[in-house]
Amino acid sequence: MIRIAFLWDNFGPMHADRVDAVVRQLDGRATCLGVEERKHSEEYDWVSETRDSFEKITLHDGAGASRIRKLIALIKLSLRYRGTSWFLCNYERPHVATFALWLTLTGRRPYIMGCSKFDDLPRKPARELIKKLILLPYKGALGSGIRTREYFRFLGVSPIEGEYNTLSVQRIRDLAGKPVAPEGTPFAERHLTIVARFIPKKNLLLALEAYALYAARTQAPRKLHLCGSGPLEADIKAKVKELGLLNHVVFRGFVQTDVIARTLGDTLALILPSIEEQFGNVVIEAQAMGVPVIVSEVCGARDLLVRNWQNGFVFEPDNAVGLSRYMSLVSEDEALWRELSVGAGQTAEIGDVASFARAVEALLFPGEATP
Repeated sequence: MIRIAFLWDNFGPMHADRVDAVVRQLDGRATCLGVEERKHSEEYDWVSETRDSFEKITLHDGAGASRIRKLIALIKLSLRYRGTSWFLCNYERPHVATFALWLTLTGRRPYIMGCSKFDDLPRKPARELIKKLILLPYKGALGSGIRTREYFRFLGVSPIEGEYNTLSVQRIRDLAGKPVAPEGTPFAERHLTIVARFIPKKNLLLALEAYALYAARTQAPRKLHLCGSGPLEADIKAKVKELGLLNHVVFRGFVQTDVIARTLGDTLALILPSIEEQFGNVVIEAQAMGVPVIVSEVCGARDLLVRNWQNGFVFEPDNAVGLSRYMSLVSEDEALWRELSVGAGQTAEIGDVASFARAVEALLFPGEATP
């Protein structure tokens, strides 16, 4: 039996889902250790989770630990759990990069987990060369979708398996407590939903402009629910007032996964308008509930999970008119919405944690992976 450790900044529900799935997939061939750098995430207010199937270790209670302290804590943990294969996220952080090098030099096998794509940001040759050097210690990668795999390949990592960005589809359905669309909440009673942090890259101001165009040509526009919080909240609320949408936009604030699941159970379509989005896990959550998605083309989830006219629509992130037209389509054509909904439910299985577990197995037990 081998031991596998998974390192993330913080254990949200999806991270616990993934490790739990690996334990089930390997079925007695491995024990798993979940390692989080801190108890609370800087980006998300979710409650840190664990499961009975694996041990979870929190390196630091607060957010103020230095990189040196983090590195020392990781090295001590690796010495305590010798012979462990490590799956590491956040390869760009100096203490993680140094830890990966330490693992290789001491005979262990680090693997990288990530969803970065070449088109996320403007790329500079010198910076990419440095990344290639940083990734030399890794023995393989877990990636998400076509563009992430291509980027890892460009950076010289091999072998590459997927899918990395996954969550438990069944957990979302259980939390929702409602039938998967197109069953459940009637078509006429569903609303549009955005689940996102209120930060520039999520492109929420353009989404509001698109919604205003949709509402202006619709006799009874669906309400738009915004689930999230962040530094742009005042700007977004001001934009809603400026566009005359105070009676149409519902601010839900940051909500935990169970509330998101129930909200998606009443949703007509999920909108993800980002101008930069490595993946977009909420797409899987929406599809788990049979909800069609309308996403910008930069979203990594678009690669494998979204197909135009089959389970949703893809638009350019600067195209408010196009986004508004898609809102109108799904709002007014129930037959089309039902077709998209069925397609969304079928695609959800690609984003289920079973894909993550099979990818881990393929890296650690090449040629022995079970279906």
